[in-house]
Amino acid sequence: MERSELLKKVRKIEIKAKGLSHNIFAGEYHSAFKGRGMTFSEVREYQYGDDVRDIDWNVTARQNRPYVKVYEEERELTVMLVVDVSGSKDFGALGEMKRDMMTEIAATIAFSAIENNDKVGLLLFSDKIENFIPPKKGKKHILLIISQLLNYQAESKGTDINMALEYMTSALKKRCTAFVISDFLDEKDYYKSLSIANHKHDVIAVQVYDKREAQLPNVGLMKVADAETGAERWVDTSSRRVRQAYDRWWYERQQAMTDIMQRSNVDVAQVATDEDYAKTLMALFKRRG
Repeated sequence: MERSELLKKVRKIEIKAKGLSHNIFAGEYHSAFKGRGMTFSEVREYQYGDDVRDIDWNVTARQNRPYVKVYEEERELTVMLVVDVSGSKDFGALGEMKRDMMTEIAATIAFSAIENNDKVGLLLFSDKIENFIPPKKGKKHILLIISQLLNYQAESKGTDINMALEYMTSALKKRCTAFVISDFLDEKDYYKSLSIANHKHDVIAVQVYDKREAQLPNVGLMKVADAETGAERWVDTSSRRVRQAYDRWWYERQQAMTDIMQRSNVDVAQVATDEDYAKTLMALFKRRG
């Protein structure tokens, strides 16, 4: 992509993402994702209703009247965007391309994070670690992340969610809030690595899919190709049995993913490429808040 074209796309996404994060998500994001704990702020005189467990006995003894310790939330978070850049992202029959929607979702989360003075990092993965940008603050850093999401050319087309989660778990020593943004088209069982990652961090899954992946259209003979393996085959979509078999495959795959998320205690949001992802993110934030 030419530099001028890339800058235009970055600017377009920046305007949209900043508008959403500032006008819609600001309060919801803050309440949905808590800080790392409470830190001591000051002492003040005891007031009716204060918890007696917060009394500072040393100050109380010196002043000869009761004082309590006041705490405030240690607000700063580290947000990690773990984004799938495998071959299957380059699909979009209805609405946007999956790749474009994943980029916009990641950008919106990133701008919501920096408005709350949080650090943001990026991990791009296929069936290998494609790129890792350590968490930092600031608009310049966010624009770098968006540029990478828009312009990065993956070296591999496969998907390995296990590997991405294991890398993130070992690379980040301090607890973070990690958004795994993917279509989750991975036949391998990633329950164990997801459970371990969510035990150390706070993991949220965002599935982006195209409705044409969920249901075959009745258009007769159709040549289909696997974006990750390159395998091609002809499918008779006019056959009701073929369409029903495909529907069953999709349903079972979605159920398997849902089961993994539930057993790992991971929140998941699902958004189709022809839907408004802002509503999906808002519902996720409210659910967590």
